[in-house]
Amino acid sequence: MDTERQTIYLCLAHMSEAGLEQKYVKEAFDTNWVVPMGPNVNAFEHDLEAFANSKSNGTTPLNRKVVCLSAGTAAVHLALIGCGVKAGDEVLVQSFTFCASSHPVTYLGAKPVFVGSEGETWNMDPALLEKAIIDRQQKTGKLPKAIVPVALYGMPYRIDEIMDIANRYGIPVVEDAAEGMGSRYNGQVLGTFGRYGVLSFNGNKMITTSGGGALICRNADEANNIMWYATQARDAYPYYQHTAIGYNYRMSNVCAGIGRGQMTVLNDHIAHHKHVQALYEELLKDVPGVHMHKQPADPRYDANYWLCAATLDADVRIKGQDAAYKEVITTAVGGAAGVIHAVDSAVTDCQPNANVEALRVFMLQKKVECRPVWKPMHKQPVYADAEVYTNGIEEAIFKVGFCLPAGPWVTDDDVHYIVDCIKEAMA
Repeated sequence: MDTERQTIYLCLAHMSEAGLEQKYVKEAFDTNWVVPMGPNVNAFEHDLEAFANSKSNGTTPLNRKVVCLSAGTAAVHLALIGCGVKAGDEVLVQSFTFCASSHPVTYLGAKPVFVGSEGETWNMDPALLEKAIIDRQQKTGKLPKAIVPVALYGMPYRIDEIMDIANRYGIPVVEDAAEGMGSRYNGQVLGTFGRYGVLSFNGNKMITTSGGGALICRNADEANNIMWYATQARDAYPYYQHTAIGYNYRMSNVCAGIGRGQMTVLNDHIAHHKHVQALYEELLKDVPGVHMHKQPADPRYDANYWLCAATLDADVRIKGQDAAYKEVITTAVGGAAGVIHAVDSAVTDCQPNANVEALRVFMLQKKVECRPVWKPMHKQPVYADAEVYTNGIEEAIFKVGFCLPAGPWVTDDDVHYIVDCIKEAMA
């Protein structure tokens, strides 16, 4: 192992060279605005609105409003409330995603119904979506209350087809663009097509506020309603009176200061991720058994490549493969992931192939973070009883897929080193 080499992580936070994040945070301290809300939040929302409403195709400009919140998960939760989701309702959610896309459905006592992916974008399959709508209506007597497609690793979903289906059945769309900030479809920013669009500013996203998120709303009235719920749903009396259950989902004025500075480097970050993806594609194009996940040839697709994903053929042998899944791990994959629940077995009934796990371990020894792709939600034990409409594509990808570093700190030399390590790992 190269003891001098620093670990290459998937995507680390990267501050502006001008130090604007520190400037705006210092302003918050200097003015004693070290509380939720405040001037930085207002300015950050304004900057996000300018970005969300920008178009590169010359069509009619948008006028979306943005509400900054404590997390992308909070944004999903409030978007579902805005769509009228209540206990007992069903919500159609892309299965191939992180749990934050589906857990808020359960917060409301509603039921996630999982929809499988198509093989080109790895995102929600429109054909399965319509099949699920028709079947749920036949079986329950009512339509699902919302549709949640996800921009997996920043890849745009088939939003034109999804919106056509949603509009025909009158079901609102909540775009989970937490991983897709800056990704576009036909020149329009993801998160601005549906009724709501979710953004995340977690420490490993395209920009960060250390933690936090935002919800893109269609107009000022909907934005005001979301903010009402995010500030404990207080009514207009000189004392605290509540006619609805609200939440403490506001963004800190200190965190928003970081976000203001990050907006000045967002386009640079997007360009860098695209550059890293292109370099991986070039360096791995002749490596047998390894296939980079690419956006469709259709020029309307414009992915930010938040993470660069790939697949490994099942018959490729990786060094150490025979030892894969032989020992129970005691730490969460990905470093500082908080508390994890101890397990007794090293295996589950749905996991990556042994060669993919062996590659993860080999790369970790080489100080390269290489993670599995998201495990489909319908294969998670917590959702064992959930309804699912799938052709098995996302399960198949989960067995062979992995993610490679792409963040702003990843250099061209790093990419060459990573590719060399992959080649070395292949026995």
